[in-house]
Amino acid sequence: MDYQLKKSLGQHFLHDEKVCQQIVALVDTTQPNWVEVGPGGGAITKYLLKLPIQHFSCIEIDQEKVDYLLKTYAALQGRILHQDILKAEMPYTEIFNVIGNFPYNISTQIIFQILEWRENVHTVIGMFQKEVAVRFACKHGSKDYGITSVITQAFFNIEYMLDVPPTAFNPPPKVDSGVIRLVNNNNPYNIQNYKQFKTFIKAAFSQRRKTLRNALKSIIPSDKLQDEIFGKRAEQLSVAQFAELYHHFYD
Repeated sequence: MDYQLKKSLGQHFLHDEKVCQQIVALVDTTQPNWVEVGPGGGAITKYLLKLPIQHFSCIEIDQEKVDYLLKTYAALQGRILHQDILKAEMPYTEIFNVIGNFPYNISTQIIFQILEWRENVHTVIGMFQKEVAVRFACKHGSKDYGITSVITQAFFNIEYMLDVPPTAFNPPPKVDSGVIRLVNNNNPYNIQNYKQFKTFIKAAFSQRRKTLRNALKSIIPSDKLQDEIFGKRAEQLSVAQFAELYHHFYD
């Protein structure tokens, strides 16, 4: 192996070829623009390069991995952006798609970065620590349902696609992993002010064990929180109900 593992970057390299193929099989090749985040040693990349994708690029922060990829895969010449995904500009000005075995220490931040690009992103296929993947995909009423669930599901339909065991990686992480697919739902709740909506949802979940009446009183006057729904806890409300409440207070 011509590169080193960097724990500081949360690197766990996928080596199970079956899992790599299962992930790449989720790619919709009718979508012309794809970017892989954190290709690392190219476990998924080598399969993506074989697909009939019109435009394919990678974002990789680690210079050693960039050098390795360019040396190993000639087809990547001119296609690797040596950048930090959390500071990167959008890789395409047209509609594009994202795929990656995301570093677990910043995986949620990556999705929030993608949410900033939501009007241009059609599909996201990502590997996460399993509990994080479940959190994104789960529905209301679950103990895993929270801020990331609501904010992400407001803009993307999310499916949990497959489990990935620790043995699929080198070195094996101490947790199970999971792959989810997010597909843009074209903002069905007509949320125009993303930052305001995010602040509202964060406030709603700020005191999970208490009712919405208690959690929201920091941003909404108490006399406007008398309706029966505010006697529920945040995890009991669907994304649609949160969107309805948001519009009631902010439109």
